[in-house]
Amino acid sequence: MVRWDPGLYGAFADERARPFLDLTSRLDGLSPARVVDLGCGTGELTATLADRWPEAEVTGIDSSAEMLAAAEAVASGRPNLRFRQQAIQEWEPTADVDLVVSNAALQWVPGHRELLRSWLPRLHPAATVAVQIPGNEDSPSQVLLRQLAAEPRWAAALEGVDGVIARVGGMRDYLDVFLESGHRVEGWETTYQHVLTGDDAVLQWMRGTRLRPYAAALGASADAFIDELRPRLRAAYPAEHGATVFGFRRLFVVGGPVPA
Repeated sequence: MVRWDPGLYGAFADERARPFLDLTSRLDGLSPARVVDLGCGTGELTATLADRWPEAEVTGIDSSAEMLAAAEAVASGRPNLRFRQQAIQEWEPTADVDLVVSNAALQWVPGHRELLRSWLPRLHPAATVAVQIPGNEDSPSQVLLRQLAAEPRWAAALEGVDGVIARVGGMRDYLDVFLESGHRVEGWETTYQHVLTGDDAVLQWMRGTRLRPYAAALGASADAFIDELRPRLRAAYPAEHGATVFGFRRLFVVGGPVPA
């Protein structure tokens, strides 16, 4: 299991929040009674759902004890918000859940499209599912990481690590999950151009997420691996005028019942 560092993850909190806010902006008109946020992390974004729908019961679910420890303070003063430690693939939908949100989490779950298919028949007939998944596998940051990991010095220690994050499908793959079940669905893609400051900004971003399983597998050798990755990222993402521009593509899908 990947161990998470809330401090590293939160270093770019504003940039990481933007896709969540864009996703949930498409939920106008809903009045859910029970909301589940799968892969809630430190809970600040889950809290926006509890504040938006104060009459709803909102539950944030995450597999990381470290992330949920940071979420404890978020629930204070919000009687409709609670958190639970659980792996996403172990969560079982029930018929009283009428809104499921998952932001930048399903890519960590193998077979997540099949999992989505299995959830839809068990949710409330009027339930809405809103999902955002990173779609940046072909970006320079990901390509350079995979290339380095495949080099002879690192290949044996890192064999299979890339599979920790499930391969993300194309937009049509996710739309079909809902269409096959007879649901209405909306999909869109956005490539954010994050303007980051600080030294080795893209590397610091990756240390909070994508690099975690690599560092865990390498143990004491992780720093040496990161030192080899650093100049490659600098060349791909040069810092100019005091900032680094980091393009990040994301997929958004919102599915719900077909209007009567």
